[in-house]
Amino acid sequence: MSTHRWFIPAALLGAALSGCAALPEDRGRGDVAALVQARGQAIGAASDPAVARQLLMELQGRALTIDDAIRLALINNPRLTAEYAQLGFAAADVYDAGRLSNPSLSASLLFPNVSGEANQVGFGLVQSFTNLLLLPSRSRFAQGEFERVRQLVGAQALDLAADTASAYYELVGAWQLVTMREAVAKAAQASAELAQRFFDAGNINRLELALEQAAASQAQLDAMQARAEVTRARSALNALMGLSADQAHWKIADRLPAPVAEEDASAELLDLADRSRLDLAAARQRVTLLADALGVTRRFRYLGAIDVGVETERETDGSRITGPTLGLELPVFNQGKGRVARAEAELQQAEAELRALEIEISNGVRRAAAEVDAAKARSEQYRASLIPLREAIVARTQEEVNFMLVGQFELLLAKQQEYDAYQGYLEAVRDYWLARVALTREVGTALPSSSQIGAPTLDPEGMTTPAPAPMHMHHQGMQMKGMEGMDHSGHDMEHGAASTHRNDPDEPAQVPAHAHDHPQP
Repeated sequence: MSTHRWFIPAALLGAALSGCAALPEDRGRGDVAALVQARGQAIGAASDPAVARQLLMELQGRALTIDDAIRLALINNPRLTAEYAQLGFAAADVYDAGRLSNPSLSASLLFPNVSGEANQVGFGLVQSFTNLLLLPSRSRFAQGEFERVRQLVGAQALDLAADTASAYYELVGAWQLVTMREAVAKAAQASAELAQRFFDAGNINRLELALEQAAASQAQLDAMQARAEVTRARSALNALMGLSADQAHWKIADRLPAPVAEEDASAELLDLADRSRLDLAAARQRVTLLADALGVTRRFRYLGAIDVGVETERETDGSRITGPTLGLELPVFNQGKGRVARAEAELQQAEAELRALEIEISNGVRRAAAEVDAAKARSEQYRASLIPLREAIVARTQEEVNFMLVGQFELLLAKQQEYDAYQGYLEAVRDYWLARVALTREVGTALPSSSQIGAPTLDPEGMTTPAPAPMHMHHQGMQMKGMEGMDHSGHDMEHGAASTHRNDPDEPAQVPAHAHDHPQP
């Protein structure tokens, strides 16, 4: 009799101990790091001040690269650290799902109405049997949800890496425009000063002087706007790297690399996105979990609360009675149809969201790939056609001015169009790299063609864009010297690697004196 008395509690205790699950090691951070690293981004421990400080110390002696910026962001960005907290919640759910609910202990004390009788004392211990039956399913769901959260956090990390890469290219592109615009402003100011001397000597009229002064003022405004854009872009990148304003002492490379020689095929990218997008994997995981949950709900739809326990009582005569107890919820008014309908609706919703995400990804990849091709084509058109033509037009117009065949209006217009071509080229190269970042985001992993970055795809000698020099006037015309010292986008660097340059926003840009005297890395 005593053997049967403790059989049920012992069985429940054994089941509980066998279902216990420890908290996941490191809360899944290592798994997230592996997912992100497999997609081309090395990630360290989130919010690791020591690693961030060490990297900042290293940057004191060299320029910040795009890999440095992304690494700092993945380590130091507080918003990503907040995303990692989701792993803790999911890990806690795994821990709780692997354990039985706590048993309920009851006690009773009854007073007899007969004199001389002892009080009746009773104790009961009850455990939910339903909880025990559903323990394997709950554990499976929690583990699956934990895996889904890891994928979502990894997707957030990759999004942060893409945001940081975009901010980096925005900053370098803005710095290139500053260098060009400041060179233009310097030359325009020198021309205006020279025009003032010619006006004072009576060689030009007031209209020609006003044109020179207006051009110099406009050039100064353009340079001021370009420098303000550098400040904005620098602040945005600094924030993404998790650095405060007083930590923004890093330097930046001053030229963008050349476009890669061959872009990736759209069909290959679509297949890569299907295998690599972590948010897509998480959406598929959710559909799988909800389908499993629907099956469990249907299987146990008639199952209500089942409580199993043991109870012991001491009678008024001093004797004791002990035995098992069973509480069973009868499915009379509710047969679980609502739970089944809810599970079906959740599965249908998840399947529709998955389908929508697949459509969005496929269209996004094709759109981003087309934008990369378009930006690359624009930059090549500027480099190979428009800029040489604008330079030739300026040269021929200058010759006609020297022979007094055309006036200064034509020459000023030609020069402005030449400057616009230079700026258009720099912006096209910047847009190309921003489009590649957008394509990388859509694919969800590093592009196969990323291995080509740094290859000398463009002729270094053919990429010089002279900086404007002051206009020199003689007789009744103006002789405009060649533009010196400004290159399109730094494609003169060995193997296409970006050279570095002193570029604190508070420091003036340094422009080389000759067309082929480029800053060294």
